[in-house]
Amino acid sequence: MRSGKSVAENLSAVASPWCSGSDDMAVKKTSKIPTARAKNTQSSKGMKELEKKIGKVPVFFKELMKTQPDMHEAILAFDQHIWDDGALSRKTKKILAISIAAALRDQHAVQAQLAGAKRLGVTPEEIEEGLRVTFLLSGMPAYVYGKAAMEKIMGKG
Repeated sequence: MRSGKSVAENLSAVASPWCSGSDDMAVKKTSKIPTARAKNTQSSKGMKELEKKIGKVPVFFKELMKTQPDMHEAILAFDQHIWDDGALSRKTKKILAISIAAALRDQHAVQAQLAGAKRLGVTPEEIEEGLRVTFLLSGMPAYVYGKAAMEKIMGKG
């Protein structure tokens, strides 16, 4: 379940080493920046959790961990907040994500979301039902695209 904090409070906690400068650009507070070793440990843990959730982590995201660790940490925290159970369960959110990715015909996103759904125990029947809504709103190509990817990853339902 959610921590009871608002989105703003969760993002504020992640962005705590930042403050607003006079030119509205983010300025680091050097006294609150974690050590490189602490950040690397947090980032490594976050990457392992992300890989567990979505399967293969895109190379650009791994590079972001090295080149912009603050941005990387903020994205991981936001990702966790979005996927936490709330009014909608994580499983329901996965079905939504699969349907949206299929409507956009985003091959990587469809495959990643399906892999995560499979690990969460989402059934092909549940995905099929979500894809029917996609069909209603996005048309036959989105439905066929999502269904073909589902059968490839999860087997025929």
